[in-house]
Amino acid sequence: MKKIVLGLGLAATCAVTAVAALGARERAPELRLNQIQVLGTHNSYAQGIDPHLLAMADAAIGPQMATFASRMTGDAKAAWEEYHPNPGSLSDGLNYRFPALPAQLDAGMRSLEIDINNDPDGGRYNHPAGYAALHDKGIPDSEVLPRDATDMDKPGLKVFHVADFDVRSSCNLFRTCLRQLRGWSDAHPGHAPIFILVEAKSDPLPIFKGATAPLAFDARAFDEMDRTIFDVIGRDHLVTPDQVRGRYPTLEAGVRAQHWPTLRASRGKFVFLLLTALDPKALAAYHAGHPNLEGRAAFLRATPGQSYAAFLLMDNATLRAREIPERVAQGYLVRARADIETYEARVNDPTRANQALRSGAQIVSTDFYQPGNAYGTPYVVRLPGGGEARCNPVNAPATCSLGH
Repeated sequence: MKKIVLGLGLAATCAVTAVAALGARERAPELRLNQIQVLGTHNSYAQGIDPHLLAMADAAIGPQMATFASRMTGDAKAAWEEYHPNPGSLSDGLNYRFPALPAQLDAGMRSLEIDINNDPDGGRYNHPAGYAALHDKGIPDSEVLPRDATDMDKPGLKVFHVADFDVRSSCNLFRTCLRQLRGWSDAHPGHAPIFILVEAKSDPLPIFKGATAPLAFDARAFDEMDRTIFDVIGRDHLVTPDQVRGRYPTLEAGVRAQHWPTLRASRGKFVFLLLTALDPKALAAYHAGHPNLEGRAAFLRATPGQSYAAFLLMDNATLRAREIPERVAQGYLVRARADIETYEARVNDPTRANQALRSGAQIVSTDFYQPGNAYGTPYVVRLPGGGEARCNPVNAPATCSLGH
């Protein structure tokens, strides 16, 4: 009888332990949006620049850029070297191209970058001065990479890299690009969240005679951007600043409290991240009247300490190797680049890519996610373990799982 009682007691103890362990698992916090890492592409719409234009641009501004960089000092020099750390010509830095946006999503990319240009009346960028320069030089159209001008005459935000020069895009209207994204999402329900970087372009690069002056981004242009995102992607398919701020006094307070939605709740959705190139006025135009990005569609590139700080751009993972993991652990979203201006592919050096992936930056962007590049090297960047996302190596819990 004593043995039976002991056996029953042991069985009861085991049962209680099992129930407690199950309860602990059920009570474990769910994985959150900022606790994953994805791979993406940079200037994802780019179709490549005509080689004749690249040669003309190198001859026209290559020496000027070298002189400009050599004369920099202090903070300006440090900032320049952070974002342009490698040697190479303008044509080297722009020697990449991508298939259509849905094809990149099919390949597992979960971050894309789209540059937008202000064109409220339509037609402003219809006749690139670079193509006129090729014509004046006597280069026949049959020897020039064709440019699709679909919708360029229509009002609305246009998608390309540099006016008059780097203008070949897989989708010319921002609205068209977003329709492609929403269509792909609808066809793949439950996908990992997709991070869309949007860069508002307004920097002139007058390489050619008759160059088009880009329009600055003001509140009206950014309202159009938000309206287009809400209209095409839909509010129910977005993770917005308001959701992350919740009841916290500032967006940054919500971020540092790890108030990001769960991965489960973020599946099938998009996160828009806005940056501007060299125009601080454009940054101000987006958050003016929206100190915590209230009602806005996108998170804005920020510096820790700003009330709207949630998204940090730290492209140079080599220089920021110590800071990126610290910021990720604090709750911020970080984008880093695996390669910058094609240098790593040229010399087949994966060091920066490995640093970016180890850093915990939630978004790691590359120009080379598929084998085969213009330099004939085997350089290619892949997400460790494959798949569309992985547990973040810095801030994901040890029990992390990306299962549905």
